Amino acid sequence: MVVAKVVAIGSDHAGVELKREIMACLQQMGVQAVDLGPEGTASVDYPDYARKVSELVASGQAEMGILICGTGIGMSIAANKCHGIRAALCSEPVSARLSRQHNNANVLAMGSRMIGPVMAAEIVRTWLETPFDGGRHAARLSKITFMEEVFSKNAGQK
Repeated sequence: MVVAKVVAIGSDHAGVELKREIMACLQQMGVQAVDLGPEGTASVDYPDYARKVSELVASGQAEMGILICGTGIGMSIAANKCHGIRAALCSEPVSARLSRQHNNANVLAMGSRMIGPVMAAEIVRTWLETPFDGGRHAARLSKITFMEEVFSKNAGQK
C-alpha cells in the first residue's frame, strides 16, 4: 500500500530519462505523478526544479516529491533549503525505507548517473510503501522543525 497518491516529480537535464522511467513506475503503482519538468535534455539549473517540487509538497498540493539530477546531491541540497522539506538522497532501498521510517522524508532525491532504472524503481516502490514509524522519531523531527523556524527568523538578523 502506498503512503501517497499524488507525487510531484522534477529533474534537471541529466535526470529526464530516469524521470520518465519513474513516472511509468508511479503509474503502475496507481500514483498520480505531477511532472514539473523539464521536458527535454537542454541544460537547466537543478535548483529551479527542486524549488518547484518542494513548493508543491510544502503547500500540500502534492503529498510527496521525487527529484532526479546527475548525482542527486544538488537536488537534495536545494530541496532541503525549503521550509518543511525533508529530502533524502537514496541510492538503494534500505536508505529509502529508513528515510521514511525514521525521518518521514517527504522528498526523494536520486542520481541518474549513480543508479539505473531498475534500482530506481525499487527505491521508489520501497519509499512510497513505507510509513513513518512516529514515536521517538517524531520528537526528533520536532527538533528539526524548531531549527527551521529559528534559522528562518534569524536569517535576516546579521
